[in-house]
Amino acid sequence: MQDIYATISTQLNDGVLVATIKNPPVNVMTLALYQDLVAFTAAVAVDEDVRVVVMQSADPDFFIAHFDIEVILTFPIDEPPAKASELSAFHGMCELMRTMNKPTIAKLAGRVGGGGNEFAASCDMRFGVRGQTVINQMEVPLGILPGGGGTQQLPRLIGRNRAMEVILGADDLDAETAERWGYLNRIFDTTQAMDDFVDRLARRIASWPKGAVALAKASVVNAEPAMREGLLEEAYLFQQTLRLPEAQANMRSALAMGAQTRSGEARIADLMAELPGADQAQS
Repeated sequence: MQDIYATISTQLNDGVLVATIKNPPVNVMTLALYQDLVAFTAAVAVDEDVRVVVMQSADPDFFIAHFDIEVILTFPIDEPPAKASELSAFHGMCELMRTMNKPTIAKLAGRVGGGGNEFAASCDMRFGVRGQTVINQMEVPLGILPGGGGTQQLPRLIGRNRAMEVILGADDLDAETAERWGYLNRIFDTTQAMDDFVDRLARRIASWPKGAVALAKASVVNAEPAMREGLLEEAYLFQQTLRLPEAQANMRSALAMGAQTRSGEARIADLMAELPGADQAQS
């Protein structure tokens, strides 16, 4: 696979494709990164030379911060929301990661949140680092909801009650808790230890008969509840949240308070709690 992306570099060795995300300053899922991810997932899904996909970040502190709030603010809200009959490009991208006929692995060395976490949740396996990996689903304080599959993926991965805590609480989830809840397969004491383990695992899987790996993954996917209708309904509900007056105001406030800057994203849970009206809501 050739490197044709502005924000993703790839390296293929022995059937293992390592894709490295680089979109400074904090890997916000800007339109450029989003479009690269959509194109990348479509290409890798049909690449016969790729047996295992490993996603990682060039930034040790951020995998993908979240979807670009400035872009969300441009989504049209002048017409009433309508329920789509086809999956959005974002949902389609995540579903490809979940269902393509080759394993997908996310290495979460640092923070991951919002749409970035929804992308990671769509991978078959996730690994993290003790004291470094932090998960945050921060949409509800902004007045919206996780519209990239989060409301569908998280209950399946960690259970309804814990998904409610992650989505509605919008607080940081540390690596130890995420592993205990089953969101992370394993956590390691260092990034290097995670890298070594995932490299060995990916190469091990890539050495097995390709057809057996593909069919085994398909059978596991078949054990999961159907996603399509839930994703379509999630997209419809997300459109409704965009039309709430609090959503437009809170997203603009978050940007003004430092969201999408390196310092703001490092304390995103606290920043969400400082949004106008949050103090009254917590009192």
